[in-house]
Amino acid sequence: MNLEREGTIQHNPTGATRLGLALLLGLLAFLGPLNIDMYLPSFPEIAHDLGTSATLVQASLTACLLGLAIGQLFAGPLSDAHGRRKPLLIATFLFALASILCALAPNIVILIAMRFLQGLTASAGVVLSRAVVRDVFSGQALTKFFSLLMVINAIAPMIAPMIGGFILSFESTSWKSIFFFLSIVGLLMVTIVATKLKETLPPHKRIPSSAGASIKTMGSLLKDRSFIGYALVVGFIHGGSFAYVSGTPFIYQDIYGVSPQVFSVLFGINGLAIITGSFIIGRFSGIIAEKTLLQIAVVTALTATTLLLVMTIIEGPLALIVTFIFIYMITMGMILTSTFTLGMAKQDHRAGSASAVLGMLPLLLGSIFSPLAGINEASAVPMGLILFTTTFIGFIVFFTLVKKAEGKT
Repeated sequence: MNLEREGTIQHNPTGATRLGLALLLGLLAFLGPLNIDMYLPSFPEIAHDLGTSATLVQASLTACLLGLAIGQLFAGPLSDAHGRRKPLLIATFLFALASILCALAPNIVILIAMRFLQGLTASAGVVLSRAVVRDVFSGQALTKFFSLLMVINAIAPMIAPMIGGFILSFESTSWKSIFFFLSIVGLLMVTIVATKLKETLPPHKRIPSSAGASIKTMGSLLKDRSFIGYALVVGFIHGGSFAYVSGTPFIYQDIYGVSPQVFSVLFGINGLAIITGSFIIGRFSGIIAEKTLLQIAVVTALTATTLLLVMTIIEGPLALIVTFIFIYMITMGMILTSTFTLGMAKQDHRAGSASAVLGMLPLLLGSIFSPLAGINEASAVPMGLILFTTTFIGFIVFFTLVKKAEGKT
C-alpha cells in the first residue's frame, strides 16, 4: 500500500496502486466520521453522568462539527502551500491528544471545548485525503475513484456507532472508553501517514503561503457560480443530515425505546445507503450525465424528507421513519460524490482550498442544525422539519444556481 516517492506517482493509476491508494485515503478520511458517529450511542449516558441536558450533549457534537469546519479552512490552504503530508502528520498526532482530553473531561463545558479541538484536528484527514485525490486523478477517473473512496468512507458511519455500542456493552466501560479508543486510532493514523503516504503535491505546484494568497484563492472560488452552486447544495442537504445524526440517539432510544445496541444497528445500516448512492454515481456516470444524476438525487431527497416529516408529525411507526431515512441517505451518497467530482473538476493548484470549502459548508451548517433537533426531546418533529427544510433549500439552490450555470456553459 506504499505510495511511490514524490514525482513518481502515475496520473490516474489503476489496479493494485489505485486500490492501495483508496484504502490509505479511506483510512485518513475515517477520522471525521469516527469522530462524529462513534460516541452517539453514549449520548443518554453522557447526559446522566455529567448531569446535563440532551441539548448540551448535542452541543458537544455541534462543537465537533464547528472544529471540523474551521479546521478545513486552515488545513486546505496550508496544504496548497506546504504539501499534504506534513499537515497530516501534525494534525493526526494532535487528534490523538485531543481524544484523551475528551475522555478526561470532568463536565459538559470542558467536553464541549475538547470536542471542538478534536474536530479541529480531525479536519485535516477529511480535507487532505480529498485534495490528494485531486492531485492524482482527473476526468472520469476522478469520478470513479472518488466513488470508490466514498464506498470505503461509508463503512465508518456504519460501524462507528456499532463499535461505540459494543464498547458500552461491557459493564466496566463507559463513554470515556470511546474517546480513549479514538486516541489509539489517532496514533495508528500517525504511523500510517509517516510510513505509507508520500507527498502528492510537488513544490512547483504549490501556492505561496500567506494570508493574502489564501484570501485571493478563496475569493476566486467564491466568484465561480458553478462551484458555489455545488458547495451550497451539498452544504445544506448534507448539513441538514446532522440533525438526524444528533436527533436519532434520543428519538430511537427514548421515544421508541430501542437499546443502544439496536440503535447502533439502525444507525449503521445507513452506511449501506451511502454506499449504494455512491455506487450509483460511479456505475452510471459514464452513461447518464452526472448533473442529471445529481438532479435525480436532489428531487428524491426532497420527496423522502417530505414523507419523513409527515411520519414525525403523525408519530408514525419506527419502521417507516427508518425506511425514509434510508432512502434519504442513498441520495446523500449520490450528492456527496457528484458535488465533489463536479465541483473539483476545474480545480488544480487550489484543490486543497476547494476541498476545504466543499467539506466546510456541510459541517458549518450542520453545527447550527444539529442542536435544533433536541428542542423538543419528546418529539421527532424538529428533526423531520430540519431535514425537509434544508433539503428544500438545496433543491432551490440546485435549480437556481447549478442549472443556470449549466445553461451558460
